[in-house]
Amino acid sequence: MPILEMKVPSPGESISEVEIATWLVGDGDYVEKDQAIAEVDSDKATLELPAEMAGVITLKVEEGDVVAVGDVCCLIDTDAKPPKGATKPQKAESKKEEAPSKKEEAPTPAPAPTPASAPVATGKDYAAGHASPAAKKMMSDKGISDGAIAGTGRGGRVLKQDVLEALAAGFDPSSAMAQNGWSGARETRREKMSMLRRKVADRLVGVKNDTAMLTTFNEVDMKPIMDLRAKYKNQFKEEKGVGLGFMGFFTKAVTTALAKFPGVNAMIDGKEIIYHDYADICIAVSSPKGLMVPVVRNAESMSIAEIEGEIKRLAIRARDGQLTVDEMQGGTFTITNGGVFGSMLSTPIINPPQSAILGMHNIVERPIAVDGKVEIRPVMYVALSYDHRIIDGKDSVGFLFMVKELLENPERMIFGGKQPQEVLLGL
Repeated sequence: MPILEMKVPSPGESISEVEIATWLVGDGDYVEKDQAIAEVDSDKATLELPAEMAGVITLKVEEGDVVAVGDVCCLIDTDAKPPKGATKPQKAESKKEEAPSKKEEAPTPAPAPTPASAPVATGKDYAAGHASPAAKKMMSDKGISDGAIAGTGRGGRVLKQDVLEALAAGFDPSSAMAQNGWSGARETRREKMSMLRRKVADRLVGVKNDTAMLTTFNEVDMKPIMDLRAKYKNQFKEEKGVGLGFMGFFTKAVTTALAKFPGVNAMIDGKEIIYHDYADICIAVSSPKGLMVPVVRNAESMSIAEIEGEIKRLAIRARDGQLTVDEMQGGTFTITNGGVFGSMLSTPIINPPQSAILGMHNIVERPIAVDGKVEIRPVMYVALSYDHRIIDGKDSVGFLFMVKELLENPERMIFGGKQPQEVLLGL
């Protein structure tokens, strides 16, 4: 019988191995051609692995295994026929659905065997550290919050039996401790770090060890931007099809300032400095797999609407786990926004091999002096971390001050950082 050996493809240049993060199908399942059968982690991104042919699949490696590019990860029997009545292969649920059909001859309906009672390492619902479908339903019915019960399944997975045993032992779902996610058990669990997380850890430690990182701070009166948004956000949404957020203004201000301070947009390569005549801005976004940093290419030539549209597109792809390696490679400068999580102030770590990163924070009403009077204004603290080997203090402070000035006078972004009157007078 023809057996197809599926080999791990290369996700991108310089990537030699990947980690099988999750099998989306079970051993022995029937799969269709191009169906996603696994999620694989590289040191740069999480990608889906599609089936090369239709047939019955045999898994050759386990979840969490590191597999070299080009090695066989599964076999597909291409002679196998799809199950009768199946219009589409079922991901990790086929075994559960087959169980009731075997019991049809019984005189009284018997409950279908629960997959959660045995460790099954397939399907998105069986991710390590999470409740199995049966356990999750029972916890929901009983009002038990996620994380309140310690799991005994593989990787700390909460099984149905764990929930039953906890309830039999007197677990009270209404207790304050349970509602806060604590079970009262003095247990520990270990979870393997993903390849992406390990790579991020190594890179961040490397930045601390290999760069002369320093951070400078400033504050921005956000009232002009907020007034502008309040006045035009509805019209902007209707005409441009995207929301008018803060990131578009910050990205535009950054690209304008980078033109005046090219060293902030440069990077060190051995004994040389590489200057860029373009601005590829990395935007840090949160995803289920952790922090991703997709790149907005040639942001210096984009309008605010185009920047907002591209950021939205990349954020959706990050949320859905669809970012490619190419969408995260390169970049000359990074912006990260800890303010969406409530951060007041932080010192962001440089994204190597870049030389600087801008940190945005939350907007809080604070008393500030305006024309000799104390007023309450919405203020954001901003931070610029930079590599002092390539960027002098004068340039770092000047760059951040220019970003502040552009945000407090947004009309200057139209005229390359100058006031409209200065452009009119040719100054």
